[in-house]
Amino acid sequence: MNRIHTSRRSFLKTALAAGTAPLILPSHVWAAEVPKNGKLNIGLIGMGKMNSGHLNDWLRRKDTQVVAVCDVDTTRRENAKKTADEFYAKNGGGAVTAHKDFRELIARTDIDAVCIATPDHWHAYIGIAAMKAGKDVYGEKPLTNTIHEAWEMVKVARETKRVFQTGSQQRSSSEFRVACELARNGVIGKIYHVAVGVGGPGKACDLPEEPMEPGLDWDMWLGGAPMRPYNSVLAPRGVHNHFPNWRNYWEYGGGMVTDWGAHHFDICQWGLGEDDRGPLEILPASEPNAQKGVKLKYTGGVEVTHISENGVTFHGDKGMIFVNRGRFILKVGDREVANFSTNESKPPLKEQVAAAEKEFLSDAKVKLIATTGHKDNFMECVKSRQRPIADVEIGARTVTTCHLVNLAYRHGQKIQWDPAKLAFAGGTGKAEWLTRDYRGDWKV
Repeated sequence: MNRIHTSRRSFLKTALAAGTAPLILPSHVWAAEVPKNGKLNIGLIGMGKMNSGHLNDWLRRKDTQVVAVCDVDTTRRENAKKTADEFYAKNGGGAVTAHKDFRELIARTDIDAVCIATPDHWHAYIGIAAMKAGKDVYGEKPLTNTIHEAWEMVKVARETKRVFQTGSQQRSSSEFRVACELARNGVIGKIYHVAVGVGGPGKACDLPEEPMEPGLDWDMWLGGAPMRPYNSVLAPRGVHNHFPNWRNYWEYGGGMVTDWGAHHFDICQWGLGEDDRGPLEILPASEPNAQKGVKLKYTGGVEVTHISENGVTFHGDKGMIFVNRGRFILKVGDREVANFSTNESKPPLKEQVAAAEKEFLSDAKVKLIATTGHKDNFMECVKSRQRPIADVEIGARTVTTCHLVNLAYRHGQKIQWDPAKLAFAGGTGKAEWLTRDYRGDWKV
């Protein structure tokens, strides 16, 4: 047997026997050259609704080979393996293995990259472990469940020189890119206000205990989150076709502020040219227990307001831009240049976006990255070793903003923020707000 493989398996067996001890493989274990099959070998971790969609995408790509799936729920794990095996049986491809413990998957030397779509409270730990194990990562948004975790992710990505694509895929959609280019190039004049609609903040988990069917490793599902009784709202059993509401609770997510905010605050900051900075001041809502109303102040006095209606609206002194998935409105002066708001709108969305781009951006000074798709961009960067369109650091800036909004809701206090130092300023905020308590050995 290959000596390297023996060493890796022995190390893995020892680590798993230790219980929940973190698994970071020593560098010498990864010294062996791994034979390539001409494709990127990928493993998927967390086989709920999101990764079920990703699985079908990765299976159908000509440049990727799914070799492993992982989930703490037996039914979802086995269903994902069955889906992949049936696809490869019809279309050609190797066997796919199923793992309950993500540490087994990332310990494999035949896996080049991982796609992580677990609940948010697992994103940082698994992402960091995967990068330290030499894997490139396509990681679902929001990047992490705390500000501290976000910047630990960036640190490890830079140390390991791994490619990390945050799953904020709106950056790879033309209507969002063109909207941001229009904003960045002054087509609507000087921007003074942005309205970001993403839904409300989270809350503390207060769900009652429910009986649990066999087949779910509940302790592993919780990971570093506090121990609590099982409830199906957090982890619906088996194969389901909805997004579970664990995301509404602080222990596992950040409500819609981080869930949709990882998309729309991301577009807001892209359009403002704030990818490398972020807000300077965050003002709480005027009423307690509010679901909207937090305001953010950016460089140059731009004010951003969190509203409930979904989408992003840039207001300038010469016009406005509204953008959402499948929606695009542009007004310059008194003229309505484009207005696509329903499937019945004419002409089609792509035509209206392309016409606006041609008219106003042909000689634009600011040109943003145009991709053929979010996974396409990831694959290109895996080959070139360049940073992708939603690099881990961009994901960190975006989720930091989302968490600052949530902190304003939770504590009802004005917050001053230093984007360079990644710290509270002006005597506001508390250091413990940047992180959370971790259960057992699952610390980040």
